[in-house]
Amino acid sequence: MLKNIPAILPPELLKLMSEMGHGDELVLTDANFPAASHAERLVRCDGIGTVQLLEAILQLFPLDTYVERPAAVMQVVKGDPVIPIIWEDYRRLIEEYEDMSEALEYEDRFDFYDRAAKAYVIVATGERAQYANLILKKGVIFPEPGHVQERMNSEIY
Repeated sequence: MLKNIPAILPPELLKLMSEMGHGDELVLTDANFPAASHAERLVRCDGIGTVQLLEAILQLFPLDTYVERPAAVMQVVKGDPVIPIIWEDYRRLIEEYEDMSEALEYEDRFDFYDRAAKAYVIVATGERAQYANLILKKGVIFPEPGHVQERMNSEIY
């Protein structure tokens, strides 16, 4: 057991998130997404919804601040009457944890599939909401204030 790690994050996912580097992508999929056929690395979280999992992930996972939109959702297919209200939860959590108000981009269904197939890891959830798929681009963890300056000063002398 570790302190301050959300209990719903399985050890395999924690390991993969830790291995990821700047720019690598993690995909949260709904229950309908063809995760097994698209994933190089697949983590199953079938009993968990994407909103719960996103909140746990964002406590540990920095989003990329070097791109305009570090998260992507799958666009609603033309003619489909679905209104994915779950996206509002994604926006709220990203703003809460990353202070980004316009973080989502919208990918065509098949472009989303192609991008997901290239991702570092796909996490298959039990989410039943349609269009609940989400790609997160990993950012960097910056040095604590003062740390860089101290190192720079020591290199000068």
